[in-house]
Amino acid sequence: MPIEVIKGDITTLDVDAIVNAANERMLGGGGVDGAIHAAAGPRLLEACRAVPEVRPGVRCPTGEARITEGFNLPAKYVIHTVGPVWRGGNNGEDELLAACYGACLRLAESHSLKSIAFPAISCGVSGFPVERAASIAVREIRSYLTRAKSAESVTLVAFDRAMFEVLRTTIGSGNP
Repeated sequence: MPIEVIKGDITTLDVDAIVNAANERMLGGGGVDGAIHAAAGPRLLEACRAVPEVRPGVRCPTGEARITEGFNLPAKYVIHTVGPVWRGGNNGEDELLAACYGACLRLAESHSLKSIAFPAISCGVSGFPVERAASIAVREIRSYLTRAKSAESVTLVAFDRAMFEVLRTTIGSGNP
């Protein structure tokens, strides 16, 4: 199954789950996180608050994922993951970003979800280099698809033209 790349608004997609590039508190924020919370409505914030903290102020550590209902979204679920902040590339950022994709895909599989859409995790305010992040995303998704039982559709969603081109090029080149 190929990975689809689209330019658009992830909150409008009618898929089983969309991925939220969340923060560790899971209480909303800016960018994709803010857009998802706004579109899903206030019950998403309530659901996020109900996720137990693993340590004070942290519901979802970097590299992990949690799932909630999608509420007012067309997507049935929101899978929240916390991507790493870019700190130069020598602080485990690649591994943490790969862990985000893996955690989301395993969570989707455990819930028998057939379609999932990802934003460009860590490519906004977190500053991850987009080509490097795209390569990691495509590698992890392709690896997952070779063994997935329930997945029928994986979509990478770019908010702008530049990210769309990077994702499309990464997929088209066969990289990684």
